[in-house]
Amino acid sequence: MTDRHGHGHGYGYGYGYTGITRRALLGSATAVAATAITGTTAAAAPGTTAAAPPPARGAAAARSGGAQAASARSGEVPPLWREFVRSPFTHPQIPYVGRAGAHRGAARFPRRPVVTDIRDHGAVADGTTDCAPAINRAVAAAGRAGGGTVTIPPGTFRIDDLIHIGHSNVVLRGAGSGRTTLYATRNLTELIGAYGSRYGGDKSSWSWAGGLIWLAPTARWDALVSAVKAKAWPFEGWTGNTRDAWRTLTTVEPARQGSWTVTVADASELRPGALVLLRLADDADHTLLEHMSGGGPGPEAYSWDDKTKLTSYVPYEWPVRVARVRGRSVTFERPLPLDVRPEWDPRLTTHVEELTGSAVEGLTLEAMETPQSPHLLDKGYNGVVLQCAYDCWVDDVTVRHVDNGFGLVAASACTLRRTTVAGRGSHHPYFCREGSHDNLIEDFTVEERTVPAPAGTQLHGINVEGLSSYNVWSRGDMRMGTFDSHRGLPFANVRTDITVDNDGRHGGDASAGPLFGARFTHWNIRVTNGRAGLMKIDGLAPRSATVGVNEVTEFDQIDVPDFTGDLHSRLELYGTTDVVRPRNLHEAQREL
Repeated sequence: MTDRHGHGHGYGYGYGYTGITRRALLGSATAVAATAITGTTAAAAPGTTAAAPPPARGAAAARSGGAQAASARSGEVPPLWREFVRSPFTHPQIPYVGRAGAHRGAARFPRRPVVTDIRDHGAVADGTTDCAPAINRAVAAAGRAGGGTVTIPPGTFRIDDLIHIGHSNVVLRGAGSGRTTLYATRNLTELIGAYGSRYGGDKSSWSWAGGLIWLAPTARWDALVSAVKAKAWPFEGWTGNTRDAWRTLTTVEPARQGSWTVTVADASELRPGALVLLRLADDADHTLLEHMSGGGPGPEAYSWDDKTKLTSYVPYEWPVRVARVRGRSVTFERPLPLDVRPEWDPRLTTHVEELTGSAVEGLTLEAMETPQSPHLLDKGYNGVVLQCAYDCWVDDVTVRHVDNGFGLVAASACTLRRTTVAGRGSHHPYFCREGSHDNLIEDFTVEERTVPAPAGTQLHGINVEGLSSYNVWSRGDMRMGTFDSHRGLPFANVRTDITVDNDGRHGGDASAGPLFGARFTHWNIRVTNGRAGLMKIDGLAPRSATVGVNEVTEFDQIDVPDFTGDLHSRLELYGTTDVVRPRNLHEAQREL
């Protein structure tokens, strides 16, 4: 940047539907697999483009390379991959996540023109001036201008309040995570107040909610904060504090999971580019929850009625943009995550105003170092949280000495890229909850804690819960933590190309129901301490796929399956290290 008000280049993004033919899909899959095995670009099938090998990125890639060199076997394509490319949108074990992330997983983020710098509003990098008011004034000015980038120069800026981004298309950009630091001196309990749990008890909801950088639409954020101050503990998602802030746009006719197009009763209120909610309610027999679990005798025999926390998460709400409207046919930008059946009263609805196109880039958020709090009593030294956000992103951001690192709360189609959790140790380094879907977390690092864990604390890892689905964790370097499936029936999530020292534990109340729904996939996972828990999931997760995990054994926290009978799970290339091809399931799907 040559001056404080330079302008970034524009970025075009359309919502037109691009069809995927079976011939093109199979041709591209052949190219991807051949490239992965040989390291060279394969000749593409007629009418397709050959896939280039993905570049190595970051510490996780370096550790992956070392594991590859140590492996005695060459690359192998498992039968599951060949099956997947024949039916990618309906495969019984592997979910389609090729469009996870902001702007359908785009490799480049929009570059919005610079509209102001925080120094124009009084920020000073002297370590003593509270710069939070200046930063929030700059962010608000960008919002009033209709969006744009707010720059933060190199230096350390003290903040005694949280930073809230509540308008769409606003980007808060530092000079890089190694050059710009926001030093936070207060926690969310001090700034907003104690935040109890809507399910009772003495827990602090700051243990899984809210951030010192908090991206949430202004009206929704105001309502949440007001509810916390009034001690009226809210629901946190797309339909308001009491889940009644919606109206029906149209009902939807039956359709199958994996379909891109549905037929609606009345398309008059639907427009290309509009964000709608697909709403699916459960019935008295809990057949929706059974469907999320893969169906069959095990889910049918499961006791759902006493899982009151889980049943409070229903209806399932899936935000999605409309790509095309032709008569009563409506095409979405992603395929349906579940069947649409009449017994679930399917409809497209409105929702609270979303935050879209906003981001945080190129900075470190460092909290004042304090001892980690006892489990579930976090004060709210939290990092970056996206809530009721769609097509938003975080790039090149480090959080240090936080209770909880990066959060997705009722957030969908967002990307966290090049993020790091560092410092004294966290409760949830990453959390994904309250119906968060289609998100991409890639090139992420959880560093080893710098001080021993105090007694009574808990470490989870990369968390997913609360009916969250079709999320991806890719190219990760986890020097502590675990794959925290936190009950609440998350389903159809992918963890791929991750190195992990598996020393964390999962959480979750018994009333939140099963650890796993159907179609979890763990693909090319390198477990450095040999612990099986939550890594090798063929004996736990229904209709799951565990592919390319090195040999592990059970110790420490050991779980039993929630469902009885045959889980219809798959285990392939077990006992290998970095042998499976393609190496990265998400990248391979994105190349199709």
